[in-house]
Amino acid sequence: MSSPSKRRDMDLMKLSVIFFKLMMSDYKVEMIDDGMQEFFVEFHGPKDSPYEDGVWKIRVELPDGYPYKSPSIGFVNKIYHPNVDEVSGSVCLDVINQTWSPMFDLVNVFEVFLPQLLLYPNASDPLNDDAAALMMQDSAAYEQRVKEYCQKYAKAEDVGATKEESSSEEELSEEDYSSSDDDDDAIAGKPDP
Repeated sequence: MSSPSKRRDMDLMKLSVIFFKLMMSDYKVEMIDDGMQEFFVEFHGPKDSPYEDGVWKIRVELPDGYPYKSPSIGFVNKIYHPNVDEVSGSVCLDVINQTWSPMFDLVNVFEVFLPQLLLYPNASDPLNDDAAALMMQDSAAYEQRVKEYCQKYAKAEDVGATKEESSSEEELSEEDYSSSDDDDDAIAGKPDP
């Protein structure tokens, strides 16, 4: 049986490989509190979709059992999508939440799973009932709302901005992340456990 320090060294080496793969795939990775199990990844909306011009900061939390246990992911800045909770940023995606396999890695999440989620929303299993209803009733109005959210909340210059750099009225503050008519205590970007 290996010692705790050897296990920790192996875990750090595995996480270094994960970050290397993400960065080699042109993803910007930002660590949280010098830890290697929580970090942000900059994610661009898929081409030929209403999300195309959007850039989101995705919060990733790796459980101790990763890759055998799925990562938790959540959108930090707002996105209008039936399968993403507008307030918390939680994602409803079976391949991450229920059918995760250790054969998958984070590159799959950002190059396949999230783009597929944005390209093919599932209005029958919503986390955002308003977005699901609008998508089913009026797809043109839904696409317009998606584009408005991208313009307001998902601009590239806003994703990388720190609190000190924020100066325009359209940039998001922590109050914007947590404000909602339904739940004033929720925090955007906090992924599902």
